[in-house]
Amino acid sequence: MGADETGRSAPPGRTVGIKQVAAHAGVSPGTVSNVLNRPERVAETTRARVEQAIRDLGFVRNGSASTLRAGHSSTIGLMVLDLANPFFTDVARGVEDTASERGYAVILSSSGESDERELRNLRVFAEQRVRGVLLTPVGDDGEAADRLSERGVPVVLLDHPTPRANQCSVAVDDVAGGELAVRELLDAGARTLALVTGPAVLRQCVDRRKGALRALRAAGLPGKAMREVAVGAMNARSGQEAARRLLEAGPPLPDAIFCANDLLALGVLRVLLQAGIKVPDDVALIGYDDIEFSAAAAVPLSSVRQPTYQLGRIATELLLEECDDSGGHAHQQVMFQPELVVRESSRSALGGPAHGRQAL
Repeated sequence: MGADETGRSAPPGRTVGIKQVAAHAGVSPGTVSNVLNRPERVAETTRARVEQAIRDLGFVRNGSASTLRAGHSSTIGLMVLDLANPFFTDVARGVEDTASERGYAVILSSSGESDERELRNLRVFAEQRVRGVLLTPVGDDGEAADRLSERGVPVVLLDHPTPRANQCSVAVDDVAGGELAVRELLDAGARTLALVTGPAVLRQCVDRRKGALRALRAAGLPGKAMREVAVGAMNARSGQEAARRLLEAGPPLPDAIFCANDLLALGVLRVLLQAGIKVPDDVALIGYDDIEFSAAAAVPLSSVRQPTYQLGRIATELLLEECDDSGGHAHQQVMFQPELVVRESSRSALGGPAHGRQAL
């Protein structure tokens, strides 16, 4: 609760404004405005008196008014595919830490893997006059990013490469990641595989499938050696659904299963174990993302690790450079390489060894 011009506590619900702060500090409203916006113009003793008045009265700056005057805010928007996925939680941590160091706040939103919801939430970002947007898009057409760019809002694609030289992006080579995962299973002796993947509109699913097929070709195996099971969402429940479909198809089960993310793999693992199928002795299993839960699973899960925190940090640095650009910003397309982490779920698949990869 604040106080009025005489120093008495203001009544509940009353808004304390610049005029009240000025009266309390014995200065003009213009001086208070300078303290808030251009403090270097105010003498130190006067500035200290105004700042004390702000604390005494509990004054809260009207951020909306400041935003209208400046044309933008000191916030950036972050749009990811699924807030329930721990992968994006780690990415968001890198974004928030970096933005905070530069004096920015982050508005976090999720498209839920829906392009309609993506466009709706991005409109909200624009209405809030965010300074820039970090976007993990649902599709590849670039429509969402284009709409923001047309409004003068800088956009950096996150966890998604861009073919455009005039746009920044930060991503992981998911084709290489898919190849790493399937090569691990093939090196361990698998000759028939299943790929559990999500919606074809997601670039991550498409690229991981490409890498899996590349590994099959390199091993001299036909594409039909890998059965594909596509589900509607990249979560554990959908992974359970995929595993039930594999079991319902009847024997023989594939030698190994590659899942397009760890949540799918954890769902698959649950159903396999409930059905009495041993992992990796009967069926080897590998996921993607190396989320924290993977190492603590009932059978510790092999996975393809991505530098999640660094993805968020580098993408934010590029976005803020573009936001603060005075003409010298150079667009960059940053591509990280993934790393295979081998654990029990694939390590002893069919008795084969794992070569040249990290074992935990």
